[in-house]
Order: sequence, then C-alpha cells, then structure tokens
Amino acid sequence: MEFSRIFKQAMVGVLILTLAACGGNGFKLLGPPSSGAATELEARAANPKNIGNPLEEGDGTSIFDLFRQRDDGTKVGVNRYLWNASLDVLEFLPVQSVDPFSGVIITGYGTPPGGGQSYRATVYISDPALEARSLKVAMQTRGNRPVSASTQRAVEDAILTRARQLRVRDKKF
Repeated sequence: MEFSRIFKQAMVGVLILTLAACGGNGFKLLGPPSSGAATELEARAANPKNIGNPLEEGDGTSIFDLFRQRDDGTKVGVNRYLWNASLDVLEFLPVQSVDPFSGVIITGYGTPPGGGQSYRATVYISDPALEARSLKVAMQTRGNRPVSASTQRAVEDAILTRARQLRVRDKKF
C-alpha cells in the first residue's frame, strides 16, 4: 500500500518536471524570469513580424520552422516527387551524399541492370515545381568521362516520368 502511494507521487513529480522542461525557460520553476528572457520578449514585441500566434510563425528553434514560409533562405525548396523519383530511377547507384535542403544527390559508381558500363551521377533539383527545368542530371563513366547527351536526357526523362507517376498516385488517395 505504501509503495503504490510513493510510486504515484514519484510519477506525478516526473510528469511535472517533464512539463516544466517543455517550457522556454527549462527547469526554472520558481523566481522571476532572467534578464535575457525579458530582453528577448521585448525584442520580439518590438518586431511587428513576431506579433501573433507563436505556433504559426515560429522563432527558428523547431525543425518545423524550416517548412514555414520565410525569406531567409532556410525553407525547403525541393520538389518531393522529383527527389523520390531520382532515388527510384538511380537505385542501382550507391548514394554517397544527399542534401535535401539544397536539392543535391551524389552517387558513387554503379552498373545498371543489364548494362556493362559503370556510371555515377549528380542530381540537382533547383526548384519546387515539377518541371523539366527544375531537374539537372550530370553523369560520368569510369575515368571521369561524361556520358552522351542522349543517355543523360534518357535518365532525366525517366526521372520526370517517374515523378509524374508518383504525383498521379498521390492524387488518387
């Protein structure tokens, strides 16, 4: 009987500390706000862009703030269908690095199914629109020789076709 009462009190304490940690001041449960917090509030109040619901506008401290409309260049500007289609079409190539914020996918050398030549690719998605001008693909063979323009165009066309298929599939749901 005594154990369950102590356990309940401990759980309530953990819940209070957890909720307190979710606040902007961390574990400062008692006492006046620090002078740094007061000056931050004054600065936010002085800036007319920050007036309103803080959950809608964000202050740059959350991962979700990256996806809000902002003019400071931190918004994600990559078309998701082109991004996923690029990864689908070039799945035979090992991915070396990706940067979804700038829209760059860099792969290592790989051989396509049924092919004898080894390729590597760099994909650059420059715009959030699902258009051909948003996609640039640079391919090389072993020995750092560029591929023919027709091969590069065929890969770009395959990525654009797959992106349109993904968009149509999403519209059905």
